[in-house]
Amino acid sequence: MDDRAGWRPVARARTYELVIDRIEEQIVSGQLGVGDRLPPERDLAQMLGVSRAAVREAFRALEAQGVLRMAVGTGPDSGTTVAALPSQALTRLLRLHVALANFPMADVVRARIMLERESARNAAQRATEAELEELRELLDEMDAPDCDRERFNDLDTRFHVAIAEAGGNRLVADMTIAIRESLRRPLLAAFDDLGDGWFPIADDLRHDHRLIHQALLARDAADAEAQVERHIRSFYRSAWLQDLG
Repeated sequence: MDDRAGWRPVARARTYELVIDRIEEQIVSGQLGVGDRLPPERDLAQMLGVSRAAVREAFRALEAQGVLRMAVGTGPDSGTTVAALPSQALTRLLRLHVALANFPMADVVRARIMLERESARNAAQRATEAELEELRELLDEMDAPDCDRERFNDLDTRFHVAIAEAGGNRLVADMTIAIRESLRRPLLAAFDDLGDGWFPIADDLRHDHRLIHQALLARDAADAEAQVERHIRSFYRSAWLQDLG
């Protein structure tokens, strides 16, 4: 196959964005797929009639979006390849916009409820015994006496993400990961602000998690959905002293 096939020279205005357009065309048309290697910077610059700097800037922009993976060196994993890392890109984007208050916290939490209801329903129907056991192990770790707030938050995130992944919908799982990671700092800040009030709330969260797990074990999709929503709304009310409505 001719490596030059499909690569057309681009105009020089806003060059790196036009290079991105050409790469996107190759992906959308099916010429490039996950794991495929792009031509080296020098070669691609010649094919497109642009500078290496423009190609490098395009590569970096697409890497930040989770579309490409760049690795230096001379081994089999070196070079620039098409990646499949949507959760990383979504997480980075959403975390910044949450930090900038472009998305009100209540809106983010409502979106989380919609996604996690879907995940819980699907997981109740599709989760394997191994996935259900993984959830139980996470709950046991959260019960450990030496589980501090940061560790609890990390395990809590893993629990909810594991449910999303067990549901079998990759997009829902990636969006759940993005929302949970974007909320990591606000959640830790809320935990700290609670002071000693954190301890009874942590007990409530542990209890909620067990109820969710029990619903999944029972393959009760309706109950799993309801328990997840009640759990999220209850914590939001306790941590931010507001109702979602």
